[in-house]
Amino acid sequence: MIETMYDAPGIGLAAPQVGVGQRIAVMEMASEEDEQSPIVMINPEILWTSDETDEASEGCLSFPGHFCDITRPSAVEVRYMDLKGQIVENTLERLQARCAQHEIDHLNGKLFIDHISRLKRGLLVKKFKKELAAGKHRPKQP
Repeated sequence: MIETMYDAPGIGLAAPQVGVGQRIAVMEMASEEDEQSPIVMINPEILWTSDETDEASEGCLSFPGHFCDITRPSAVEVRYMDLKGQIVENTLERLQARCAQHEIDHLNGKLFIDHISRLKRGLLVKKFKKELAAGKHRPKQP
């Protein structure tokens, strides 16, 4: 999953996006100059969200090339199991908080477009379906 996230390129990926029916998500917030330090979250849950919100443009590997402004809490507290089997509780802010919420939404059957108006969602889905029919979004060949 981590390699797929890097190849996309993206900053997060949830297992259902790659056909894995497990509650696993990965995130990477390091800049290109920094050493890679992916976060693997197994069975993540959001324990708390801040009252303060931020609006920012979000995209998704499920809808390549499409972005929408989404309002989300600017900070969250998450609990998850890491790869060592340890339970981790962490407060995330800004981009990490946004990414965690986005990926946990995937694990709960929700997409980023579920956070926009019905009209905007309908237009985006219609456009994306046209692109699919035209062969614009094809899987990368190995």
